[in-house]
Amino acid sequence: MYERILVATDGSSGTEAILDHAIATAEPYDATVTPLYVVDSRVVRSASDRDPDDVREELESAGEDALATAADRLEDAGIDVETERRNGNPEREILSVADDIDADLVVLGSHGKSPREKVAGLGSVSESVVKNADRPVMVTRLPDE
Repeated sequence: MYERILVATDGSSGTEAILDHAIATAEPYDATVTPLYVVDSRVVRSASDRDPDDVREELESAGEDALATAADRLEDAGIDVETERRNGNPEREILSVADDIDADLVVLGSHGKSPREKVAGLGSVSESVVKNADRPVMVTRLPDE
């Protein structure tokens, strides 16, 4: 049923819960899991008081750390892993990578790092992916931080 599972991560503490669900789903099918981190170009552009290149580099470094952590967790569970990092709009990049790898399932958290999203319950990225995906999406409720 599942051969390729895409897991979107922003490197937050909720990533553990997302990975737990991805592992539980992947194990019975021996599926490959692709953790994805998107450097949000909107954040880079909106950092008016800082050099955009510095902001991009910080986000790229955070992304590499997040992907390494996710890959280690998945590999420790015996899951085949292929990581992806993209730059751009998170909603579009998640959907694009899902198409590129022909994911059978997209797994993501219920909200991002912003306080507004935590209060609202379903974040803007999650909501957009659910509305626009042409494949199953598993939205994982994240623990309160």
